[in-house]
Amino acid sequence: MPNTLFLRLTSPLQSWGEDSQWSERRTAPEPTKSGIVGLLACTLGWGDDERIRDLSRRVRVGVRCDVPGTPAPLRDYHTVGGGYDEPQLLTAEGKPKYITNTKKPHTEPTWRYYLCDASFLVAVQSDAKTIEQLTHAVEFPAWQPFLGRKSCVPARPLLDGVGDYDSLRAALEQHPARFLNREEIEGMDKRLRVDKHPRIVVECESLEPGSVRRRVQLTSRKYWLHEPRYLREYSAPNEIEVEYLDKGA
Repeated sequence: MPNTLFLRLTSPLQSWGEDSQWSERRTAPEPTKSGIVGLLACTLGWGDDERIRDLSRRVRVGVRCDVPGTPAPLRDYHTVGGGYDEPQLLTAEGKPKYITNTKKPHTEPTWRYYLCDASFLVAVQSDAKTIEQLTHAVEFPAWQPFLGRKSCVPARPLLDGVGDYDSLRAALEQHPARFLNREEIEGMDKRLRVDKHPRIVVECESLEPGSVRRRVQLTSRKYWLHEPRYLREYSAPNEIEVEYLDKGA
């Protein structure tokens, strides 16, 4: 029975928040575990903390950065609030927030960061029953999935197959990089083509050499709380296989 679900995350824009909550909304260089669990919960139609927290603790996640995207993330300027009839920003007491001197509604400038033209392979491992449930949800999602932010819609179907592997490392090193056709990748800028020895990030035990502690395991969506997990990063030792789904290409 399969114990691994593969997702192909490709889009003009992706954004995977990890360490920012206020005006500077940065993105991690690859999909985070909390972001992947949130995506899976979206396909399942779940919005409650209890089921999402349980799912986060039952799965292990690894990412292969086949096309990491542009070297520098896109920086987009936004403003929040500032409406004159019903100010959107509130104080800690729940009252409308105004500028002290002018008494006008407060406007908060924010900067959002996005990965551009990236394509990632994600491996999700768990027990066979969970993988079967997640596979069905990804193929027939209850809600529209998105890649980090609601404006980041997938450019292609997410499901990239299932399999049975001893580890996340084996799954990510052996699964091919599948693209719709050659034009999807070869028409890109040279910097954006498939990395034959891509960077791989996997969950691991804390004592493994090179492991790094990051807060990427979601415990509360309501209060934006995360537990720490240990991740290990390395480059694929062998060239990955590239396949095109359009056989005529």
